[in-house]
Amino acid sequence: MASLKTEFAAIKKELKLHAVILGGMLGVMWLMLLINTVAFQGGLVRYGIHPRSVSGLTGLVTWPFLHGGFGHLASNSIPFLVLGWLVMSRSVGRFFAVTLVGAIVGGLGVWAIGASNSVHVGASGLIFAYFGYLLMAGWFERSFGSILMSVIVFFAYGGMIFGVFPGQAGISWEGHLFGFAAGALVARAMKSRDAKKLPNKPTKKLVSA
Repeated sequence: MASLKTEFAAIKKELKLHAVILGGMLGVMWLMLLINTVAFQGGLVRYGIHPRSVSGLTGLVTWPFLHGGFGHLASNSIPFLVLGWLVMSRSVGRFFAVTLVGAIVGGLGVWAIGASNSVHVGASGLIFAYFGYLLMAGWFERSFGSILMSVIVFFAYGGMIFGVFPGQAGISWEGHLFGFAAGALVARAMKSRDAKKLPNKPTKKLVSA
């Protein structure tokens, strides 16, 4: 009974940490939107990613936290929480790895090929990084848990995959594409790292009878 209570307390503590991290990040996004709308009349979006502009590289840090309006952030909030938490359920460290690579590597892809007269903002790059990681983890890890997670995410959010192609005007398909690629890259890197941690199996000799 004592061990069960200890385990329950540990799970409760972990879930509280998840809520603080995800809620804190989303809270910053909404606070930034409110400040941008009230105090800057939307002017803070200039701190997003400006493709092939040296000054636009500062957007690699800020672009996930800036949004073009309330509708933009509202549409990103639920998938950010759901997919972000699914990644975090693997481990908090893994969540931060996907988040960092999604923002920086995904942002660099946007900076490299985005239209020169565009500014890219929004958390959808991170959302697609989480999506890419969750889908590709099943492929790379080949464990029951990771495959089940990939299948669930595919059936729940599989339609997102079409967002990596050029389509609707004003939507950063580049952010979606490179965010997804960044998440897949982390899934592959984590597989390689975990494989190195496994003890080497002894080689068995073939003996003929």
